[in-house]
Amino acid sequence: MNMDDPRARFEAARVAHLATADAAGVPHIVPLVFVLVGDTVYSCVDHKPKTTTALRRLRNITETGRASLLVDHYDDNWSALWWVRVDGRAEVLGPGTKESESAIDALAAKYPQYVDHRPHGQVIAVRDVEWSSWSAAA
Repeated sequence: MNMDDPRARFEAARVAHLATADAAGVPHIVPLVFVLVGDTVYSCVDHKPKTTTALRRLRNITETGRASLLVDHYDDNWSALWWVRVDGRAEVLGPGTKESESAIDALAAKYPQYVDHRPHGQVIAVRDVEWSSWSAAA
């Protein structure tokens, strides 16, 4: 895997920050785990404790149909800094659909925690992604 390639850096990352906004443009950012399958990024509502199941990220995606995900690397050696962002059309998939089950299979292949404690919640799909990146070494 060529780690100078923004897609490879994104795919190898363990956590991303999901940015959404509501219909009024109020931003909301949360860290999450994700997987890239083809040209679609998936994440799911899992078993980690949450204050509510009416998650703002899901509501924002339903309202606007858009999302961005950012992965980055910080180092005190600033010549090693980089970030990769994907922006795309987002939707919330209901639990139990063929696509959401395939997405959870892919997430479980990346995150062993999901093998023993498989998520059964909604899945976020971000499609038609546009790639942006920056690297201090470029």
